[in-house]
Amino acid sequence: MFLFCGAMVNAQQNEFFFGKVEDGATGEPVVFANIRIKNRALGVITNIDGSFRIPMKYKDYGDILEVSSMGYQNREIAIAAFSQMELNIILLQPSTISLQEAVVKAKDKRGKRLSAKQIVQRAIDAIPYNYPSVSFSTIGYYRDYQFNEGAYINLNEGILNIYDQGFDQLDDKTSETLMFNFELNTDFEQDSLARTAYDYDSYKKIIKKAYLGAYGGNEFRILRIHDAIRNYNVASYDYIGTLKNDFIENHNLFRSKDSDSDNEALYGIKFWKRHLNYRAHGEIFISQKDFAIHKLEYTMYNNRQTNKKNEKNKHGHKQKVIFDVLTEYRRINNKMYLNYISFHNSFEVRKPPKFSVDSTLVNMPDGFYTIYFNKPVDSVSAVNPKNYDIKFNQEKFGIDKVEVYRDSVRLYGDSDFMQAMINAKGETSALLNRKKGQEAGAMFELAVENVKDQLGNLVNDPDIHEYQQFREFFAQRIKPDSRAPFDGPFMDKKKPLFKNQPMVRPKDYQEYWMNTPLQAIEN
Repeated sequence: MFLFCGAMVNAQQNEFFFGKVEDGATGEPVVFANIRIKNRALGVITNIDGSFRIPMKYKDYGDILEVSSMGYQNREIAIAAFSQMELNIILLQPSTISLQEAVVKAKDKRGKRLSAKQIVQRAIDAIPYNYPSVSFSTIGYYRDYQFNEGAYINLNEGILNIYDQGFDQLDDKTSETLMFNFELNTDFEQDSLARTAYDYDSYKKIIKKAYLGAYGGNEFRILRIHDAIRNYNVASYDYIGTLKNDFIENHNLFRSKDSDSDNEALYGIKFWKRHLNYRAHGEIFISQKDFAIHKLEYTMYNNRQTNKKNEKNKHGHKQKVIFDVLTEYRRINNKMYLNYISFHNSFEVRKPPKFSVDSTLVNMPDGFYTIYFNKPVDSVSAVNPKNYDIKFNQEKFGIDKVEVYRDSVRLYGDSDFMQAMINAKGETSALLNRKKGQEAGAMFELAVENVKDQLGNLVNDPDIHEYQQFREFFAQRIKPDSRAPFDGPFMDKKKPLFKNQPMVRPKDYQEYWMNTPLQAIEN
């Protein structure tokens, strides 16, 4: 079925028409469905809301769209049927695959049914035969962005051409990338703090319960390293480790519901791993014909922290996601090529506290501290002497009285503190006379806690914001037997994508486009 939705698309983008793929039974969006232009070896993949966009010129050419997704029946739709002004809804019907057929095929030479572990082992052993061992290139749409409260933030996107020397070569050492273009999409919200690199020294931006190195600051390189299938013979990520040697040993595996892709029957294998601090779940889909791996899903959870909504996730528990990786390969001329990879992790950004101490002043003759705050204080919490500690020369003293003003507090030390001030007057004066004010200041220590401002913010409490980070690459065209040009100019893998990277636009550049996500639409 093909429908028009009453939502109006942005008229400024009239060089595209927009669509959305939904499950015909549930109405849910079909994420990462294939949208291919028939007979052109070209296409895009739907976004997380099922949306996509296609240049209007293909409608003028009279082309046909081929729509497919694992577990659904394929569809073909004439582009001429699409509306330019409305969101076009495509419904995919779930496919029906014979599980009995899968059971019969999953047997070894002695006629015994293959276990989940045996199927996965055969798939890993067959990687050198099912994936290209000669040079090829993949042209596709890359983007990285953050997702916060339903909105895209800091969306960077571009068209890249990856030259891969084949699966018998190490990807990170031998593959090269040409950047056709790469830019920040200023139509989406910007957040400068969320854009910064991960910082585990000051803890301004971190992935909780995980460490993600910057890999030279190149987000695309981070994404490529998380393709455990392409990097099957080197370490990729926990607990996959090295797929070839560690995956089966590190996980418990069991048969799940079989599926299909482009009319090819697939085994479904689920797996899990539990640790004191972490747990991992995933699923792998393997061809029943030649044991080629079509899809790998992997999610790592924090075993000590539940998600913000306290709701059960897709794996039946409430643990918080640390990261997840979705990787899908597609068959072209009997070899498997990357269709898409999506790497998602949550991270925290610590912004400066809303309520903090601005400065302090010590009055030695009268024996009191004055604390200046950046906002008016809550008198109830500020007057409590238990919320302060004062020290002099590393010795702790009591507080006799607290006076609260609009945005400051005065703390009067006890009699022992007063005597200590009198005894140290000569020492501190000598330091100040020798212009050693920093040494004199170090003799005084002050701690403040549980004091609030008039809006209820705790003093020096970090303003922590959680974001969802995505790095994604979607293949638009595969060129088998394609070799990298001798002299590039190639992406510098050690530099961030947005820092003086070389760009080159080939003659066929206009054939490719960025499948930018839909912003909010008006009903």
